[in-house]
Amino acid sequence: MSDPLDGTRWADWTATPIAGDASARSYTRLVGPNDETVVVMDSGPVETAPFCDIARYLTDNGFCAPQVLLNRHPHLVLSDLGTVDVAHALDAGEDPSVLYAAATGVLIHLRGLTPPPLPKLTPEVAGDMVRITAEHYAPDADGDLLATTMQDHMARLAPDPTTLALRDYHVENLIWRPSKEGLSRIGLLDFQDAFIAPEGYDLVSLLRDIRRPVPEEIVTEMTQRYCAATSHDAQAFAPQLACLGAQRNLRILGVFARLIRLDGKPKYTALMPRVWDNLMLDLKHPAMTDLRNTVLSQLPPPDKAGFA
Repeated sequence: MSDPLDGTRWADWTATPIAGDASARSYTRLVGPNDETVVVMDSGPVETAPFCDIARYLTDNGFCAPQVLLNRHPHLVLSDLGTVDVAHALDAGEDPSVLYAAATGVLIHLRGLTPPPLPKLTPEVAGDMVRITAEHYAPDADGDLLATTMQDHMARLAPDPTTLALRDYHVENLIWRPSKEGLSRIGLLDFQDAFIAPEGYDLVSLLRDIRRPVPEEIVTEMTQRYCAATSHDAQAFAPQLACLGAQRNLRILGVFARLIRLDGKPKYTALMPRVWDNLMLDLKHPAMTDLRNTVLSQLPPPDKAGFA
């Protein structure tokens, strides 16, 4: 099989693998003359068109997303946004308020745009998406009950998909560019699965991070910042955020269980307790009582489900 870079200016550049994510995608950084760099994404069996379309939409609207320099499916050559993600900047001791404020600012700006035509996270879709949890995390659970209870909560608390959600919006997918200004300070990655969701989906993805604890003072500060900029009453908006957070983390339990049990990726076992803890935090909201009761009746915590 020929090299996807044959005949290009990058063909003989030095390759360095980049840590991937839970998907089948893989990434390589190429370094050429004068330390010029690009990133090659191998999308595996997934179509490259969604990534290219959303990248173009983002850059057209002033966001910092990679430019697609070459598309030879399943490989894309992308402009390199930088080597330091927000997670590494946090670990290096940079001010969390500054970092999370920059990431929240991107979401505030996204909220004001007309989204592109993409699938929508309707209440029905949101319910169906958590069936995977009954299938792989707790096979004895009632998947229909879990799905219908989730759908009912979405219909009451977060019924309207109106906002582009990049979907995996967390600090490991955000490149920190402190020398830039405005929206250019945050480089956006891993958005090919984007959809149209009720407002706040990416905010809970950022603040209920399953890979690291986010201090509650940061959660409160960024939620208030978002609400102030978008004319939301924080107390009135809280049930919608809790519902979206619960839906996300319920599904993640199932996705990670499948990765562990079917795909042989035990590293996700260590993340299960935080997913569960985040789920329990959102289910504490008074508006989530029925879903909380259903979850606790159907799903054991990770240690009792065999994920310890």
